[in-house]
Amino acid sequence: MIKFNLRSLGIVAAKGEEELVSRVLDTPISEAEFTFLSDHARHIGAGETYKDVMRTFPTAEGTPAGFRRDLEMLPDGLVQVELVRDIAYDKNGMRRPTNVMFSADSANPYEVAPISPFLANLTCNPGIVYDLFINNPKANVGGKFKDRDEVMAEIGRVLGPGCDISVEFNNPFESDFNVLLEEAEKFREMFSKYRVVIKVPHTGAVTPENVEQLLSGDKTLDKAFRDVGTEDALRGHILALKLQQLGFRINFTLMFEPYQAQFALQARPYFINSFIRHRLVQTSGIKGFLDAFYATDDTTHLEKLRELFLKNDYYAPSQANTDLLVVKKYGEDIVRYRHFEDEEGQDGLDGFRHNLRVLRNCNMPDTKLIICSMEGEYNYPDIDKVLTEPEFENMNDKIVITAEPNYIARFTSTNQVTTYQRRFMNAAKGMK
Repeated sequence: MIKFNLRSLGIVAAKGEEELVSRVLDTPISEAEFTFLSDHARHIGAGETYKDVMRTFPTAEGTPAGFRRDLEMLPDGLVQVELVRDIAYDKNGMRRPTNVMFSADSANPYEVAPISPFLANLTCNPGIVYDLFINNPKANVGGKFKDRDEVMAEIGRVLGPGCDISVEFNNPFESDFNVLLEEAEKFREMFSKYRVVIKVPHTGAVTPENVEQLLSGDKTLDKAFRDVGTEDALRGHILALKLQQLGFRINFTLMFEPYQAQFALQARPYFINSFIRHRLVQTSGIKGFLDAFYATDDTTHLEKLRELFLKNDYYAPSQANTDLLVVKKYGEDIVRYRHFEDEEGQDGLDGFRHNLRVLRNCNMPDTKLIICSMEGEYNYPDIDKVLTEPEFENMNDKIVITAEPNYIARFTSTNQVTTYQRRFMNAAKGMK
């Protein structure tokens, strides 16, 4: 098999662009492209985005990670090489090792550093930034980092150009859009337009008028999550769309039920999300109380189910005395919708499967699905297994798996790694 690249054409660089062109002469081309370009190409040049990328990341060797190389045939025989932001690509226009990509849920530069060469994205929210790092003396050693800007600037330095950085507003309920835009633009300046992704959350029944209820007293909302007005329910969608129209890539987050996906995509996000952890844990709890009631007819189990619904915001405080038969039916409806008693959802991944199918049929080829909020021994292995199923094999390039770095790292090992290392190290020292 004969391999061809731009160098094979033997044509000269456009005047003044020799250094940039020299970086991309190893770009592969097909035999058909070689034949066509041999007949029509007279010069190779660098596109305007390519030039801007190299100004933005001047220390990169070759071309930086996070960009693919596209060719465009222009008049007068000029073949122009352009760089297009695409986190599926490593440096020098090479594809990443797998179609599936990995992300980290962290704002801790110390734990991000060792995993950084393997990441295509980093995602954080105020809880990750403040609770897990800045205000955590075990993580923020010596209190070195004082505010979010300091932390995120260091994160950007550690990660380099190939990794997107998804950062969330401190207060998505801010009523002045210009304030939010200023915050977004600050991060675009910090990370560059090529790396920044703005996280916009679904807002649901929480509004600028009632959000203070989550910050005081018993920190519960006085109305049910379904009790929403149209404008309030779509606050996140409207914000996401407005920012997208201003050129920002959007990570539309807080997606817990698969029915959220289709309408979320109307806001044209770059990322949508499937939250995994609470779905499996909560559905298991619901099913457990129902099974206990079926076995005993003891309504105490339905009372405990009602408590679960109150604790986890399925019910508002005003629903604390909901009839137990209504509670029972609600629980049964949830278990049925989540396919918890069949293969589609026994692993808690019915929403993930659903969202992949939705994404397959959307008209935004660059939009990807982040699988997030994992825990326990089986979430990641089950996801890994789903991605080998025939139905989803061709969707792997739409997937970004994100978790705390240590959660991902634990799945690099097995018990037999220890067993074999014992044998190898003893053998190397001449011992049995």
